[in-house]
Amino acid sequence: MTNYINPLVGWEVDRSTIKTIGTDLRRPECILAERDGTLWSADARGGVMRIGADGSQQLIAQNAEGGLGADATPEQLILGGTLPNGLAFDRAGNILIANFGTDAIELMSRDGRSRTLYDSIDGQPLGKTNFVLSDSRGRIWFTVTTRMVPWTKSINEKTADGYVGLIDDKGIRIVADGFVGTNEIRFDANEEWLYVVETNARRISRLRVHDDGSLTEREIFGPSNLGGTPDGFAFDSFGNLWVTLVMTERLIAITPSGAVLTLLDDGNPAAVKAYDEHFYAGTMSPDVMAACKGTIAPWMASITFGGPDLKTVYLGSLMGTTIPYFRSPVAGLALPHWHGRV
Repeated sequence: MTNYINPLVGWEVDRSTIKTIGTDLRRPECILAERDGTLWSADARGGVMRIGADGSQQLIAQNAEGGLGADATPEQLILGGTLPNGLAFDRAGNILIANFGTDAIELMSRDGRSRTLYDSIDGQPLGKTNFVLSDSRGRIWFTVTTRMVPWTKSINEKTADGYVGLIDDKGIRIVADGFVGTNEIRFDANEEWLYVVETNARRISRLRVHDDGSLTEREIFGPSNLGGTPDGFAFDSFGNLWVTLVMTERLIAITPSGAVLTLLDDGNPAAVKAYDEHFYAGTMSPDVMAACKGTIAPWMASITFGGPDLKTVYLGSLMGTTIPYFRSPVAGLALPHWHGRV
């Protein structure tokens, strides 16, 4: 964070400037961007879609068996087969995958060779693996949304059984638990704090990171209720935390001081109102969620900064078939792979 005026204050996304890249994608929930303009998008057919800077596409499939096709229903997009969800690069440039369908942390080479790293912890199944993240020391952090079966019960029951795990030279272990719908995680610029999306609590929490990977001083960052269910997020270089509110179909930013700015609103007011009513009543269903589908990034799920100056913003989604992008007035915070520091 700098002492300059926040470049997001008074700024909103101009919808007329939004462009798209990629065609016939399947559940492009998470997107990785490289310096040369290459994008890697999670794909429900089982693997990732490599999208070149020129728009050329290549599906890198782990295993097509169990993948979802173009006719996948909203319920299938929620419940799965094999569903690559969160993505990250390891030090060798391979792709780490939190697979929401197989409930495992997987590693895939860029030519599609894939193996399971972990599907259990302390002798128990991992649970509903959601996101994976590499730090500058090459350690792998991951989240599990819930251990409930089926996992969708946790939405209505607001179960606080999600956790954050760590994979390092000591193996795999849980480093923080008791989260309500653990989703994406991100570090601040100095990797001093780990920020955690608690989707079903509608908030962002953060914990102080210690050298040994332990996490302490848990606290809520920003409002205790964001007015929607957060899914994905990313820091910009000023220190703003950009957050997607899935189903609410809104992109917001939490400033370093904790204030909330609305950057893009693609929600249908009536559908969002019904969604909120069912959310709080504990009667959520796939049909209620489906009605919230927006027009820009349907079921807006994640945000990625890319482009040579890190000022191009890509939006991931659960029901989209392409990737919308637009220009930001401030650069994103570079992830470790951007400078080869994974």
